Amino acid sequence: MELMIDKDFKLHDQLKADCVELLDLPLCKLLVCNDRAYPWFILVPRVENMQDIYQLDWQQQQQFLNESSMLSELLMTEYGGYKMNVAALGNVVSQLHIHHIVRFKTDISWPKPIWGQQLLTPYTEDEIHDLKANLIPKITSVLMS
Repeated sequence: MELMIDKDFKLHDQLKADCVELLDLPLCKLLVCNDRAYPWFILVPRVENMQDIYQLDWQQQQQFLNESSMLSELLMTEYGGYKMNVAALGNVVSQLHIHHIVRFKTDISWPKPIWGQQLLTPYTEDEIHDLKANLIPKITSVLMS
């Protein structure tokens, strides 16, 4: 059975404004939040009109779990975090998107949630270039294995 992806999928304008697109996984678009205070990545299933994970069909849910677990493990290995926070809130942006945030006991918001604690600190163009050059090949390698 083939995974159903919407060809007409459009990323929410707020996610476009706050994030940098990295690559398309089999189900999700992978973004990095443009906030260098945290390793903060977002998976957006490329399925229109979804607000919650339970609305995805069974195969999409399984694929999402695979992509989320792969991303979580890779990020924890890459950044050496203390805790991986995974959250799907949708209070501001209703389009289904799932945050993956590597947390450290030394980060500025610890142990509180990161939302509303401080203004975003954008990456420089060089930092985004380096992040892409480092992570995209590793993610692609995991996907191919």
